[in-house]
Amino acid sequence: MLIRIACAINNKKQFALIKEYLSDLDVQLITGHDGKMPWPELSGSCADIFIFSLAAIPKPIEQSIGLINELPEKPITIVLHEQDSSEEQAKLLSTGIDVLLHSVVSPESLCEAIESTIESRRQFNYASRFDNRGRFQPRLNDFISNSKAMQVFLDETQQFVKSDTSMLLLGETGVGKEHLSKAIHKESNRSNGSFIALNMAAIPDQLLESELFGHERGAFTGAVRSRRGAFEMAHQGTLFLDEIGDMPLQMQSKLLRVLQDLEFKPVGSEESVWVDVRIIAATNKNLEEEIEKGNFRRDLYYRLSVISLTLPPLRKRKEDIPSLANHFLNISNKKVGKNISRFSKEALNALCAYQWPGNIRELMNVIERAVLLCSSGMISLADLPQSFMEESPLDFPINEKSIGLPSDWENKSLSEIKKEVFDRIEKKYFEMVLTRTKGRVGKAAQIAGVHPRGLYGKMKKYGLDKSRFKP
Repeated sequence: MLIRIACAINNKKQFALIKEYLSDLDVQLITGHDGKMPWPELSGSCADIFIFSLAAIPKPIEQSIGLINELPEKPITIVLHEQDSSEEQAKLLSTGIDVLLHSVVSPESLCEAIESTIESRRQFNYASRFDNRGRFQPRLNDFISNSKAMQVFLDETQQFVKSDTSMLLLGETGVGKEHLSKAIHKESNRSNGSFIALNMAAIPDQLLESELFGHERGAFTGAVRSRRGAFEMAHQGTLFLDEIGDMPLQMQSKLLRVLQDLEFKPVGSEESVWVDVRIIAATNKNLEEEIEKGNFRRDLYYRLSVISLTLPPLRKRKEDIPSLANHFLNISNKKVGKNISRFSKEALNALCAYQWPGNIRELMNVIERAVLLCSSGMISLADLPQSFMEESPLDFPINEKSIGLPSDWENKSLSEIKKEVFDRIEKKYFEMVLTRTKGRVGKAAQIAGVHPRGLYGKMKKYGLDKSRFKP
């Protein structure tokens, strides 16, 4: 995270010294051009460290310092004073000031005190990132797999872990793109920096710029104090932009500019902020198709996809399901306080036969649900959702009778025959799934592994009315 320092120094010589010294450090200085700054702007600056002249603090001092200490950033305060009396110094420290320095202190001592405080703040930021709730930290070893496709993917990923180059992770919903990005960050050269994640699809368009770049106090109605954006918080670390395919075009151009220059202006600010951030973006959309539709900028795609990796869906690595199921069983046991040891043979076979449209996330949720329902030491088929006890949606015979081979194929090209066969099978498949779900399109789309909008499009194409499938 980029350290912010707010400064209000009455002595112009001292202010010039501090400003010059801080210009060589990796920090952002917030101050007026002459070292003076109104107190409301200072207290709303979202700073990590405050450096004040005693005369710059409004009276009563206890109340002003108390306001600073109650800020959510938990800032450190350095105050320069001219009090010679030890009694007066003790009184000032009792107000909640962290570091008290005499105004006649040598320039070297002043700079050493500030640098020591900055390092202390960095250690505070580092310690605050540890998970104290017992959650495990992601590692690439979490993805150890028996699947050849996954092994090839992991070998490729390992080559880019230490790089600072932007990365694009592709794959279906629930395959573990965010977990992988955390593992890459944890094993990269930026592991001591912050990992900040933003979901582009979950943030309203009008708030997205502020979320990414932050804003200054008074930048818009309701901005009563400054706020850091994700780029600033991820300084010297990694910024994960999930669902990048849903980012509005206007913001895509601003993001591209930041990726090129590594500079941005917070909303309402005239000053540029330089940051050192690695970008990992992710999406379940086909960005090349989105480019053709005019929904995604081609130049941003090229900038993000210097390294492009696609996570295989769970249905293409079914040999990993038993080990993943047992891994999530152990996690769920600890989470809900149970001691379930294993799966029955029937339950494990059902898990391996399922198509998993929701991928790893769906598997994790199914296992947690089973642990909650299980009343013995073993998860049985009865503990799994109803869909696992029914026939697999792809388990139906394909023969001449079911397809209905026409007699005029000998007069058609192979591509025409392929399209005709595919359309007939697809139509019969969707009829079967809709019959099974009694016309519930959302459930049918989940079984088929497609988006409900896509299923509605297929139903329109084949003339399938959901009402005819209802009992």
